Amino acid sequence: MGDDVTVVTGAGPAEVTLDRPEDPGFLLVLTHGSNGGVDAPDLLAVRAEALRLGGAVARVLQPFRVAGRRAPGAPAAQDEAWLTVVGALKELFGDLPLIQCGRSNGARVVCRTALKAGARGVIALAFPLRPPWNPAKSRVDELRQAGVEVLVVNGDRDPFGVPDAADATCVHVVGGERHDLARTPSTVGAVAAEWLGRWSGQS
Repeated sequence: MGDDVTVVTGAGPAEVTLDRPEDPGFLLVLTHGSNGGVDAPDLLAVRAEALRLGGAVARVLQPFRVAGRRAPGAPAAQDEAWLTVVGALKELFGDLPLIQCGRSNGARVVCRTALKAGARGVIALAFPLRPPWNPAKSRVDELRQAGVEVLVVNGDRDPFGVPDAADATCVHVVGGERHDLARTPSTVGAVAAEWLGRWSGQS
């Protein structure tokens, strides 16, 4: 069911793991944080719900992680590489409704690129609102300027903070969770499933 695809971008190759059910109803493209991978528990939980709802899923290991780096580099270059990957996936899957999902740094990417990618909606997991080492710096504009509906799922103990309810279409706060959202990934999946169904027309 799963396939591995390499997409060459201006920032280097990205590795994409695909789940392609027969006649999918939508395409979910998801990605990781700055020091993670595509097998994070919350990402896998969202993937499972998307497959249950009849969607295709593409898990993207971004070029900086393929190269073994932890720092994603300049946002503009990261976004350009992401849009190259999404463009290749859209050629592969056609006009399926596109939903973007990312955790942490990946949540920032999918918000910033949503309009250019033609996404129907965004799922932002563990959105890193304020860096703990620089709490005066807010990234809230990346949420507010996404241009599409955004579901945020954050833990109430996240050291990066939690966006306000007014910062996105829906902000769901999971009790007892920190930035990794790893204690109860099934809760993350259940919250995402409602929105996947809403955006994709599935039930």
